[in-house]
Amino acid sequence: MNYRNALITGGAGFIGSHLTKYFIHKYPNTNFYVLDSLTYAGNLRNIYECKDRQNFKFIKVNICDRLKLSEIFEENCIDLVIHLAAESHVDNSIGNPLEFVNTNVIGTINLLEAAKESWVNSKNPTLFYHVSTDEVYGSLGDTGFFNENSNYSPNSPYSASKASSDHFVRAYGETYKLSYLISNCSNNYGPNQFPEKLIPLFIDRLLNQQYLPVYGKGTNIRDWIFVEDHVRAIDALISSQYRNETFLIGGEAEMTNIQLTKMLCDLYDKATNNKKGTSRELISFVEDRKGHDFRYAINNRKIRTCTNWQPSHNFEIGLNTTLLWYLENQNWLEEIRSGNYRKIELI
Repeated sequence: MNYRNALITGGAGFIGSHLTKYFIHKYPNTNFYVLDSLTYAGNLRNIYECKDRQNFKFIKVNICDRLKLSEIFEENCIDLVIHLAAESHVDNSIGNPLEFVNTNVIGTINLLEAAKESWVNSKNPTLFYHVSTDEVYGSLGDTGFFNENSNYSPNSPYSASKASSDHFVRAYGETYKLSYLISNCSNNYGPNQFPEKLIPLFIDRLLNQQYLPVYGKGTNIRDWIFVEDHVRAIDALISSQYRNETFLIGGEAEMTNIQLTKMLCDLYDKATNNKKGTSRELISFVEDRKGHDFRYAINNRKIRTCTNWQPSHNFEIGLNTTLLWYLENQNWLEEIRSGNYRKIELI
């Protein structure tokens, strides 16, 4: 890696914590300043193993704090930003869209401003890497795939806020010659994902034998990617020669929500020696989400062609790996339920 001081935003979250652990171990000569505001989805337990690493420093700050961000850039000579901090739960965005505007749009602009001011006279390589979502492209029908030339057509306040942040990153690249990369990724899954998203929510409910609320008829389709595959893709792009471009990252694992739910139930029954089919009885169809996109699917040909990256996890195997992690780490879930995870300190 050609960067000496990297800033990872949202580093105590799901994807951010996996990325932090991966990069800190792979690049011991790079200093990583891991930033998180520790809202409800930020969990220091996720990066607790990093606390004694020489190239790791955690900073609690909100990306809406413009002045603090500038201080961090100047004091630490930041030359790489990997921006993951975001409000990401679609249901929450429907209830409180302004919170998503503040974090996902204004927060991103604050980071861009800090980077622009800090890097204006820099003679060393710099890069602003922005992690986004395939949801900015809207909804697909039964056929077709999103690619880097797809039109933006967001359908939820969440996806609209991420679309806006994508545009601002690109605009700063064009207007201020800020070196950037944008990647739009499909649905991530894996260990230590906050139990508001479908897979960890349903695992938590299976553990407590509670009903599994499936939106509509469960026919909505998502493309899934194991979080470690996503992290490797980010690494491949940062290490590549490509700059000021967009790449789509997909796991090549399309599945309806009801197919996924049934697979998860069967894997749970097998792992816990439940009678086969018992957990499927917990499935309950509920009123569909407002503006629920029907299908997401990614053509990832560009990143596969431009780098050596490709997804390495079969979905069923990855899902079972995820399930087993939650079964073996129920104390992690208990800390979430009790709220004790908010008391963890990296001292």
